[in-house]
Amino acid sequence: MKSPPGSTVDLSALSDWAPQLAEAFVSLSSDIALVLDQNGVVLNVAQGGAAPLAPSAQEWVGRAWADTVTGETRAKVGLLLKDVVATGFARRREVNHPSSAGADIPVAYTAMRLGEQGPVLVVGRDLRAVAAIQQRFVDVQQEMERGYWRTRQSEARYRLLFQVANDAVLVVDAETLNILEANDAAAQLFDMEVAQLQGRPVTFGFENRSRGAVEELLLTSRRLGQPAEIRARLNGKVSTTHVAATPFRTDDAMRLLVRVRPVDTPESPADRSATLARTVDAAMDSVVVTDSSGRILAANPAFLSLVQVDAEVEVKGRALQDWIEGTGQVFDVFIPQVQRQGIARHSVSRVRRADSQPVMVDISAALLAEGDQECIGFTIQALPHAAAAPAAEPVEMLGAAVERLAARLGEVALPELLRDVAALVERHAIQTAARRSDDDAATASALGITAASLGRRRRRLAGAADKGLGPQKTT
Repeated sequence: MKSPPGSTVDLSALSDWAPQLAEAFVSLSSDIALVLDQNGVVLNVAQGGAAPLAPSAQEWVGRAWADTVTGETRAKVGLLLKDVVATGFARRREVNHPSSAGADIPVAYTAMRLGEQGPVLVVGRDLRAVAAIQQRFVDVQQEMERGYWRTRQSEARYRLLFQVANDAVLVVDAETLNILEANDAAAQLFDMEVAQLQGRPVTFGFENRSRGAVEELLLTSRRLGQPAEIRARLNGKVSTTHVAATPFRTDDAMRLLVRVRPVDTPESPADRSATLARTVDAAMDSVVVTDSSGRILAANPAFLSLVQVDAEVEVKGRALQDWIEGTGQVFDVFIPQVQRQGIARHSVSRVRRADSQPVMVDISAALLAEGDQECIGFTIQALPHAAAAPAAEPVEMLGAAVERLAARLGEVALPELLRDVAALVERHAIQTAARRSDDDAATASALGITAASLGRRRRRLAGAADKGLGPQKTT
């Protein structure tokens, strides 16, 4: 049917047979054929098959063909008619006809002119089957992409949780490259206590050939102010490790957060994701990742079990302190401490549960650098049952001291009596926090004050101990 532009073939002899040609084309290879006059008005419509392409197409007779298509494809009709007038033939154009059934009907049309003054024969193929196949292809492709991104997000989630649960973390002075803080995983990796790591050069635990590379990594990260990562071998161990350094600034100095983890056996992305998932899901300790404000981004099954929640979606977006009793002020101090020091610990806290039976836990946290987002990773370890019940607090002693103060009514002025009561309660609060904590830093954190403030308060209260306001010992 298609002839090259400029063809000298004269089809005017067929002009009188245009309706019959339309019927013939439909019966042989097309779904619809139209006969148009020189102005593009429909003179005749032929459709084949038991189910016509457009049941209302007979109503097109007497209308401009351009008026039978959707607005966005009218221009294509104009181009097709322009081509057929100029050359006698028009290349394939795809247009849409509106349908009373709802969805538009896509049709691919070609056309030829039967002689210079003759009618135009337009032949069309129904593209609905092709469009359906294309749509299924698009749907499958989009579902594959969604599955890919779900896998990527799942892997990122497990990678974050795995980092928190397993990575050795060292906080390093950026000037001296000495270790300031370390977590328990670092102590296990280097086979020594946390206190023994503090003050050592960060390169001490690596074999001689790796020490230069590790030092260069830290210097580069410090100089550029950007994260960097290399592989290095530990001293006396066969396994290779990933060593990543991330700079962060405290109030008074630059620090480097150094994470060390063994290199996994090479495996496919799917296997790696599955391995991370198994490791995180099997972890005994609760692992939680929050944003910089303490709102939960991800949590492992151990945490969900601890707080007696069925699904992670029930905790995501909520503040971690919603489940930690009495930590409003503690978190106000704890999170800035993590951001400032890279690592923080809170010795003993209570976790609220649905059964109203609180569980005593130890909480530690480390700074995470996940792209441009600053995250905090929390490891929450439930204490043994014997430690779950806090030691009985000497409330009787506090009550007796208050009674002694009350007995002084009439002997001293009310303002002085109120100051003594305030001192008594303050001393009692410090004693209670000290009994629940391992050291002064944890005591100060539990009270929501700094260690320096704790020392000043103790000295002030010691000076008032001779007033008989209760036990004098506060450590």
